[in-house]
Amino acid sequence: MNIEIGSYEAKTKLPELLRGIQAGNCYTITLRGEPIADLVPAGSSRSNDAIVAVEQMRNLMLSAEPVKRVDLKALINEGRA
Repeated sequence: MNIEIGSYEAKTKLPELLRGIQAGNCYTITLRGEPIADLVPAGSSRSNDAIVAVEQMRNLMLSAEPVKRVDLKALINEGRA
């Protein structure tokens, strides 16, 4: 469960938030309504999400058929015009 909380409230209720983290909650800390940080359990799966995503992209690239008859140099030069 992800809960949004303002930065001032997070500062004043840190012990309560830490108990919430132990209970399985995650918090997004906001500053003037804009998300600025996530408060998540140490070693949470969120920290592994990027690693998993990169591995999935590698597998996709290795399993995809190569693109034939495409002049990459021409495409690059076209983008520079």
